[in-house]
Amino acid sequence: MSHETVYSIASGKGGVGKTTTTVNLGTALAQAGKRVAIVDVDLGMANLAGFVSLSPDSTTLHDVLAGNATVEDATYRLAENIVAVPSGIGLDEYAETSPEGLREVVSDLRAAYDYVLLDVGAGISHETVLPLGLADAVLLVSTPEPAAVQDTQKTIDLTARAGGDIAGLILTRTHPGSDISHEDLAGRLDVPLLENVPEDDAARESVYAGTPLVAYEPNGPAAAAYRRLAADLAGIELESPDDGEEESVESDVTVDDDDNDDDEATTTASSSDDERSDDAHADDDTENDTNSDTDADSDAVSSAITEAESND
Repeated sequence: MSHETVYSIASGKGGVGKTTTTVNLGTALAQAGKRVAIVDVDLGMANLAGFVSLSPDSTTLHDVLAGNATVEDATYRLAENIVAVPSGIGLDEYAETSPEGLREVVSDLRAAYDYVLLDVGAGISHETVLPLGLADAVLLVSTPEPAAVQDTQKTIDLTARAGGDIAGLILTRTHPGSDISHEDLAGRLDVPLLENVPEDDAARESVYAGTPLVAYEPNGPAAAAYRRLAADLAGIELESPDDGEEESVESDVTVDDDDNDDDEATTTASSSDDERSDDAHADDDTENDTNSDTDADSDAVSSAITEAESND
């Protein structure tokens, strides 16, 4: 396993595919057998609040940061090997949160999972900057557009001020025939180019199918790029679907293209509240016992999501 296991996935500009990258990278790692936690650290906008079927009294990261719950209470199992810790959507709860508590949350999740992906909100605020310094490294997400690249430089500067490290750049919605050099863009930012994710019609189709792109169209160019990224970060070989092995993990994680200016992605999983912490943090044997309802989990794979990436 790479020594870097906690990643903040950040962008200076909304609508560039940040949450799409978080979801598909997490799903690809889960498909490879890694235990993954995706955490919504955009406390104000709640990027991933729809990952689970939350009732008004459901426990979220807001409750944890207000000192009213543990991180286990706010952890929801999505599918095999992957869980989500969503932020809440209520303004009153948001007002009671203390972002400094994220340090303990990250520490607890680091101990329980192979990889922790922090979905960071766009823009400049204390709660945006803080996760940049808590992660082992920051994954920058940008399109090749000049405005997005310019805003990415601001995120690099913020990461330096937060004491964080940059892992590299992920360029999304690229076009193979373009005269823009992706290596030059990364060089201009003085960061490594980790991957470029090409524009793929299947991405929008996967939205309406209610499943991540890497599961919906695993042979597509964008899905292949996310698998390569996962393999590179984890230091492992991921078998291509063309090699005859069918992807083994179906995921409840889904991505939509209706963004709220901050590249929010939401999903709906049919897991009930009582599947939250115990299933999420159980060891392998316990998880096999508690997850005997495999058919029910499979039915949840196609749960629809809303409000993500409308500005992409």
